[in-house]
Amino acid sequence: MKQSKGKAEAGHEVELKIRASLEEKGVLVSSPEDIEGLSSRGYGISENGKLMLAFYEALFLLGKDILRAKDEKTGKEVSFQDLLKRFQMVEKDAWVKYLIYRDLRSRGYVAREGFGLGIDFRVYERGEYGKETARYLIFGIQEGQPISMEELARALRYVQSLKKRLILAVINRRGEVVYYSLSQLTLK
Repeated sequence: MKQSKGKAEAGHEVELKIRASLEEKGVLVSSPEDIEGLSSRGYGISENGKLMLAFYEALFLLGKDILRAKDEKTGKEVSFQDLLKRFQMVEKDAWVKYLIYRDLRSRGYVAREGFGLGIDFRVYERGEYGKETARYLIFGIQEGQPISMEELARALRYVQSLKKRLILAVINRRGEVVYYSLSQLTLK
């Protein structure tokens, strides 16, 4: 059996693995201590005194060996691959979304769910989560996958109307994330 200590991001030790259960729309954390620890670091959405982690958040925590998720239907522990398959059933770009999320978190940013028009994530500067609004909105793109200029222009106008910066997160063929700031787009 693995030891009970896991390395958390930013070098913090986590005493015991966080226990959670697999649900239809994410992974549910019930323990009040775990909920407090996760939500203060920008994870999950509170629901009825519990914390619902998005699949990409749960994948990240599972990959860091911080979380243990159990499928309540089967009673079995869920592996990274099982969780990824479940995520892919509800999100066609699950792997891309996870790679971007993992990259942002590993750089010390807090990334929260985006809102419409192709915006995958809202990103907070280091140390600003809970104090300030998100400065950046992330639009994920997979290299080689076409995207219309109209879609990009619409997203840019939307982001600028919110007084935020649009960042394109491009996943290259090796799975690396390259970021581009988009401030102007002229179609002629």
